Amino acid sequence: MFDFQHEDKLHAATRSITQARRVQSAEPTIDGVDLEHVEQMLRDSLAVNPDQLSAYFALYKLLFRQSRLDEAANVAELALAVSARLGRFPAPWQKLTPGAADWSDTQSPAHFYLFTLKALSFIRLRQGKVDICRDMLTQIERLDPDDSVGASVIRAYANGC
Repeated sequence: MFDFQHEDKLHAATRSITQARRVQSAEPTIDGVDLEHVEQMLRDSLAVNPDQLSAYFALYKLLFRQSRLDEAANVAELALAVSARLGRFPAPWQKLTPGAADWSDTQSPAHFYLFTLKALSFIRLRQGKVDICRDMLTQIERLDPDDSVGASVIRAYANGC
């Protein structure tokens, strides 16, 4: 006769050993997802299609969540350059004007640019670069007075510093 209770204990022990090995090998995972694999897939996707804005978003978000702030900032800056090129407006955020693009079109590269600039401002805040963060937020407020990208949330954090 088969002992189901013994089988359940064996299964639980096997899962514990597998989880322990994963921790020991420092395999970066969240909920069982191999983050190195996800990162490589995103980088491969960008190598094939460097204009895929959503892949930049996913990659800088993934890097940020791993506290790889310098790398996240680099990807966000690249995303700004690509979205500016696609939207046909100047890439440096300091040179942008309200008339340079239709910032309110949520499906446009310009809106993606604002959203990414907001993300970069938060990265800069986390890096301790509060003044740069605040300058970026001031520019976003000029370009997005209705706060459609939610920069006011980051402003509240920055004001708390």
